[in-house]
Amino acid sequence: MGRGDLTNHEWSLLVPHLPSPGGRGGRWNDHRTVLNGILLRVRTGVPWRDLPERYGSWKTVYERLRGWRRTAPGTGSCRRSGRGRPCRADRLGHGRRRLDVLPGPPTRGRRPQGQAAGPEKGTTPRHHRPDEGLGRSRGGLTSKIHLAGEGGCRPMALLITPGQWGDVPQMIEILDRIRVPRPLVGRPRTRPDHVSGDKAYSSRRNRRYLRRRRIKHTIPEPKDQRVNRRRRGSAGGRPVGFDRERYRRRNEVERTINRLKNSRAVATRYDKRAYVFHGTVTAAAVRL
Repeated sequence: MGRGDLTNHEWSLLVPHLPSPGGRGGRWNDHRTVLNGILLRVRTGVPWRDLPERYGSWKTVYERLRGWRRTAPGTGSCRRSGRGRPCRADRLGHGRRRLDVLPGPPTRGRRPQGQAAGPEKGTTPRHHRPDEGLGRSRGGLTSKIHLAGEGGCRPMALLITPGQWGDVPQMIEILDRIRVPRPLVGRPRTRPDHVSGDKAYSSRRNRRYLRRRRIKHTIPEPKDQRVNRRRRGSAGGRPVGFDRERYRRRNEVERTINRLKNSRAVATRYDKRAYVFHGTVTAAAVRL
């Protein structure tokens, strides 16, 4: 077993969520060997063609990751693996299960391989597609990874957007992607007990969404919003609640981002297509 390869315990947890190795066109290469090749590339950022020979053909490893990620939403192997285990509170059988979700800050990816530097600022890059999660910022063509994490530095939902997109509109999309399977039967959990986020996620739309779903939240109010609310008097509404002790747990999502960025293929986006990069980030998140 090479450095960074799956242990026997990790492999036993992933096997139930992987497709059968047989099917039309003959048997696939061993899933464990291919997964180890994917994890090596995610961890080191090595070009696909430079994968060691012990993992087989580099193209097989790449096509397996791309094929799993291109499966229909909700049924892809990458997504099933990420959602295949219940949260820790559910596994322990606590009477009142608490699921803390902390929408985290974005991390940026650099210009992917094979992508030209692009024209001058203010013009559309050649062959640029708006659905590939690439946008122009001061650093050039960049991407953002928006994250929702469970307490304990565990990623739960990911969203990739162009680099210049704001954080506030993405909070609802991230929360809608949460699916936590229950230990025995029943539909997956989609409503967390509490949401903590920094002031970048403070908006009327987000707070209205959280109130409508009866989700308790700890999001500080920016100074300009606080001044506008006081200026409007009674029409501005009541002051927002803020739990200082609970807000201190927001460092967990920062640490989750740091752990994901230990994988070079996540810290630097080398994948040209957005769905392949999403699979790369998902593989790193599943390993955590």
